[in-house]
Amino acid sequence: MTQNTDTDSLAFARQTWRTLEPYHGGVYFSPEAASQYAELGVDARTGYFASRSAAIGAAPADLVIATFYNFNPELVRRAIPAAWEAATPQQFTAARLAGMDASLRRILGADISSPAMARAAELARTAAEATVHHPQGRPLFAAHAALPWPDEPHLVLWHAQTLLREFRGDGHVAALLTAGLSGIEALVTHAATGEVDAKVLRDSRGWTPEQWDQAVLNLRERGWLDEGPDLALTEDGKRRRAEFERTTDSLAALPYVTLGPAACAELRSLARPFSLAVAKDLVPWVVDRLSVESA
Repeated sequence: MTQNTDTDSLAFARQTWRTLEPYHGGVYFSPEAASQYAELGVDARTGYFASRSAAIGAAPADLVIATFYNFNPELVRRAIPAAWEAATPQQFTAARLAGMDASLRRILGADISSPAMARAAELARTAAEATVHHPQGRPLFAAHAALPWPDEPHLVLWHAQTLLREFRGDGHVAALLTAGLSGIEALVTHAATGEVDAKVLRDSRGWTPEQWDQAVLNLRERGWLDEGPDLALTEDGKRRRAEFERTTDSLAALPYVTLGPAACAELRSLARPFSLAVAKDLVPWVVDRLSVESA
C-alpha cells in the first residue's frame, strides 16, 4: 500500500479525523447506549469492552487486551469473558448501534434527515471504503469493517467514522510498539503534553497510582520525562512523541488522501455542527478543541 504522506496531506487528514471523532466517540458516553447494555445485564464499563470488541466475536480477554492496548489487563479481565455469558456478541453490536441511534436522534433532531447529513455520510463512507481492502495488521478495524453498513445517513456517518477511527487506532498501536512504549507508558507521555489530565487517563484505563508512578519512573530513566516535580516531556521525549504521532498520521492517511483535500474540507464543514452538538451533550471537554479547529 502506498500513500501520499507529505506534510500537507497529513495535516488535512488529521484535521478531518479530529473534527469527526466526537461524532463517533459519543457512543462511549451515551446514556442511551449504557441503557441498552443494562438491558443485556451488564454495567456501562463491561458494555464498553463487550460492544467495541463484539465485532471480533466472543473474543477471549487476552485478545481484547491486545487490541485495546492501553487499558489495565485486570480491568479487561473483569469484563471479558463474563460479558459473553450475559449476551452474544451480536446482541452487543446491535445494542451499541441502537444506543447511538437513540443518542443522535435526541441530540440532532431533524438534522439526521438533512441534506447536509446525507452528503456528509456519503463523503465519510467514500473515505472509509478506501480502507477496507487494507485490513492487514489492523485486527480491530478489520472486524468492524466486516459488519454490515446501516441504512440511515446519520448511522452511515457514525459507522464510517467508526471504521476510520479503528483504522487509525490499529496503526497507532503499531507506532507505539515501534516506539517501545507500553500502554500505560503511552498514556503517561500523553498526560505529559498537558492535553489531558493525568488522573483522568489513569483512572479511565484502570491503572493504580502505584502502577502509574512506576511507569513515570521508567520513562524518566529512559529520558522521556523531565526529573522535576511536574509531569513534562524532555526535549528528546517531545521529539520521540512527535515521531510516533507522525507515524500514526502517516498510517491513517490513506482514506483522506483518497478523498482529497477539497472533499475533506467539505466533509469537515458539513460534519462539524453534528460533532459539536454530540460533543456538547456527551463529551463536553472536547468542545474547546473542536471549536478551535474550526478555523
